[in-house]
Amino acid sequence: MTIKTILLIDDEPTIRELVQICLNDLVGWKVITAASAQAALQQLEIECPDAILLDVVMPGMDITTFLYRFHERHSAKLIPVILLSVLADWFTSQQLQQLGVVEAIAKPFNPLTLPDQITRALGWSVQPECESVV
Repeated sequence: MTIKTILLIDDEPTIRELVQICLNDLVGWKVITAASAQAALQQLEIECPDAILLDVVMPGMDITTFLYRFHERHSAKLIPVILLSVLADWFTSQQLQQLGVVEAIAKPFNPLTLPDQITRALGWSVQPECESVV
């Protein structure tokens, strides 16, 4: 089974830590974090994640500018984006599609169900770790 890599872009340190712990511990995904959209664009120069979780409200760069710069990259077109935001309910499916975003997950979220929400949105399957038989 291939380990998925997620780039989490959120300016809140507690959210970054919570998401990183739950995705790593519950499904074994590698989570790379960025505290700003600018830092995420730099991170994308060296990493090619399987998906991006993006907060909508962050200082320094709005979501539209980030997504425009992100989608300018050739390889970026293959990386799905999921919004993770208190504003998730504000977006219609048509707006998400226009932004090039797969889904929007609302904050606050349940850390125990977050991996399932992500896998459903992306059409991934999560293979449980093999348990040893005694």
